[in-house]
Amino acid sequence: MEKNFILLYVANTGKQGNLMNNFLDEDKQTTRITFQMKDIGSEKVNQLLIDLKPKVDAIFNPEKYNVKITGPVIMYVKGTNYLIKNLRESLLLAIFLIAFIMLLLFRSFKIIIISLIPNLIPLFITAGLMGYFGLALKPSTVLIFSITLGIATDQTIYFLIRYNQELVQANFSTIEIISKTIKETGLSMIYTTIILFFGFGVFVFSTFGGTVALGTLLAITLVLSMLFNLIFLPALLSSIKKD
Repeated sequence: MEKNFILLYVANTGKQGNLMNNFLDEDKQTTRITFQMKDIGSEKVNQLLIDLKPKVDAIFNPEKYNVKITGPVIMYVKGTNYLIKNLRESLLLAIFLIAFIMLLLFRSFKIIIISLIPNLIPLFITAGLMGYFGLALKPSTVLIFSITLGIATDQTIYFLIRYNQELVQANFSTIEIISKTIKETGLSMIYTTIILFFGFGVFVFSTFGGTVALGTLLAITLVLSMLFNLIFLPALLSSIKKD
């Protein structure tokens, strides 16, 4: 029935054009059915694909026909899902490796928790900003999380190593040790962040939207990471009693 239905349209095209060549291959074994749909968002597209599959199978018997649902929207949704999956896996792996390194350096599970919190909160804030301003997760913006986490963790390790040295060498209270650590490490952390801020900030002058978003969000996230490492991290350390 389906074959006769298609051949009916092939016959009606006559010599006026090769309309059906756009929808059938040379062997007349493969056809393409094209339709347009409105922009309903990636979440609804995922659900639409789930709902559409049984209906397609009901019309075209899977044992006789190999039907593939594709198109720019579908490819975009699949690409986004792939990015989210890989981002989640890479961040979990990075967090595990950071926690392992912290354990080797400081031999303390409290330090592991304390070191992760100031570095993860800025990432959540950035993700929230992306959602609020409608910035999609794509290859250009997905780099923000890995780059920022690496730089922020480097600052955290630098701060904690200096704190640990002061803790061993100096006979002061925890608050005094933290204050001294901030004075000795804070300035270099601020200078580093300023340099990186303007370095990535240059991207805002790009004509490519993805690069602009990358530079803007990276600059904001780096500043947030520095503030959390200079304010939130010392506050968490002050809750640990000096042995």
